[in-house]
Amino acid sequence: MKQIFSILLITVTAICSAQKTEIYVIGNIHDSVPNYHPKILLTMLDKIGPDIILHEVDKKGMEDYAKGNGLTENEIRASTLYSKKNPNTLRLPFEFEGRNQYRKDHGMVPTDNLSVKLIDSLYKAKQLTSKESKIYETFNALTQELIKIAEGTPEKFNNSSTDRIAEKRQNSQYHELLKITDNRPEFSKRYVTKPNGEKISYKDGFKKMSDFWDLRNKTMAQNIYNIAQQYPGTKIVVLTGFLHRYYLIKELKKLNKQNYILKEFYE
Repeated sequence: MKQIFSILLITVTAICSAQKTEIYVIGNIHDSVPNYHPKILLTMLDKIGPDIILHEVDKKGMEDYAKGNGLTENEIRASTLYSKKNPNTLRLPFEFEGRNQYRKDHGMVPTDNLSVKLIDSLYKAKQLTSKESKIYETFNALTQELIKIAEGTPEKFNNSSTDRIAEKRQNSQYHELLKITDNRPEFSKRYVTKPNGEKISYKDGFKKMSDFWDLRNKTMAQNIYNIAQQYPGTKIVVLTGFLHRYYLIKELKKLNKQNYILKEFYE
């Protein structure tokens, strides 16, 4: 009898260890709209049946969720409904820790939005060079293309084709627009004041935000990877803004050591 029990135990252990971790990176529209709202996302979660749901917030944000604060976005509303039906579901944060304050402390906010607004005003006043105008027009065209895609079903903004467009759009914002902010004097002569009282130019603040885009996404991907390593053999759903999806998938593929499978919710 002991020998049979030992064989069964070894068999069960082998099966569990062989089970691959599945990761579903779902790109979301944060605010509820007719084509995308909590009930739609809940249906997707029900189909997958995740053991773990990861939210694009830091530890403080997750604590606020647990207290019932800030339950406005599609992701947390849907996962709350799912966890009520599946109380053993683990919900964890994967965001860059202290993201919002970090951006303010380093002067990225509000220089990022102010810089884009200044580019727009220079464009409308026809003060940009033809090359600069082309850069800004490309950025706007990609933005409009994604806005149109986001009016469709979740499958429309969760696929490799849309990921490529999102990557082009984000590269346009955080790399191509730098060719305008780095070279034009208007961005060196305008300043904002950081929380510590120091001043920072639009040029330097926008450059910092551009660098942070890469740092933030790489950090989030590493956090997801660490959780996947900590909970092998589980189904993990990553809920993120759909503009982050391409970056997270790309980084997770780099980090993957045959420990998990990346899947789509509609597969």
